[in-house]
Amino acid sequence: MTNAQRIARIAGPSLVVLSITEALNLDAFAAITPPQVYLNGTILFVAGVSILQAHRSWSRDWQVLVTLAGWALLLAGLWRMIAPHAPQLGQGAGTDAVFILLIGVGAVLSFNGYRAERRP
Repeated sequence: MTNAQRIARIAGPSLVVLSITEALNLDAFAAITPPQVYLNGTILFVAGVSILQAHRSWSRDWQVLVTLAGWALLLAGLWRMIAPHAPQLGQGAGTDAVFILLIGVGAVLSFNGYRAERRP
């Protein structure tokens, strides 16, 4: 099993579940405080760095999603650490699009992480 598959087995289901539960509980994030945003950013940043330490591949297949997820987590975490007072996502079409995108990426990662390996 490759590092990409190992990471996909963790990141894929996590993205799907986190996206769905955050979409269902979006109103709970209206009262989030800057220290909570900063802490969330720190966690996202560390997750992104961890993924990029284990996998940095710019291939032309599904594995590039692992690298892109690592960079997205790193940059999102960095932004939340730099600007914890910035407005958070609210309800709207843009937020729904982000959740749909994350669920889709999570589904692709899950599928490729858990599918049976092909033997030559």
